[in-house]
Amino acid sequence: MPNTNNTEDTAKGLSRRDVIKGVIAGGAVSSSAYLFRSSVVQAQQSAAGSAERLVTLTVNGQQRRVDVMKQETLLTTLRYKLGLTGSKMGCDRSECGACTVLVDDVPHYSCSVLTHTVRGKNIVSIEGLASAAGKLHPVQQGVMDEHGFQCAFCMPGFVMATVGFLKVNPNPTRAQLAHGISGNLCRCQDYDKILTAMMRGAENSRKATHA
Repeated sequence: MPNTNNTEDTAKGLSRRDVIKGVIAGGAVSSSAYLFRSSVVQAQQSAAGSAERLVTLTVNGQQRRVDVMKQETLLTTLRYKLGLTGSKMGCDRSECGACTVLVDDVPHYSCSVLTHTVRGKNIVSIEGLASAAGKLHPVQQGVMDEHGFQCAFCMPGFVMATVGFLKVNPNPTRAQLAHGISGNLCRCQDYDKILTAMMRGAENSRKATHA
């Protein structure tokens, strides 16, 4: 019979809100399956060594050196080589927006951006939004405030798209924000609730700017 004491002790030390906050800050928790897949993907790609080259990327404010194949997408690099699994692989063909990241403050579908084309640019994924002290970005806090997602698979993409949109329109109407993030899809189709959370994020951002 399995020993559940450790599990129970951990559960007592963590509130449900702490767990949700952690998921929002990182997009998702890396699982052993992802780590295993990462090692397999890297091994397969390394076999074509002649097609690889070492590049330096600026990701979430840090310089990262990584071996990148010429045809490799930024999403593949982020998830399977840098371990940043917050950006989700949904459609893998520029339709759902779950993989959205910021490149020089502009939202991009990372599944359709070749990694070698973003050298010298500033890349921000969902993991780079919270402060070093763990304080959530105002848009992430908006998700917390409004409980804005159901399964949250699409959440990182919506958050990143909203952060990018607010850089050009910090005080949008609900209709303007809906149009601005319309390139992102939700599998649960809870768009009204998501938009309410993103509007709260916009409000939080304005308050933080004028604080």
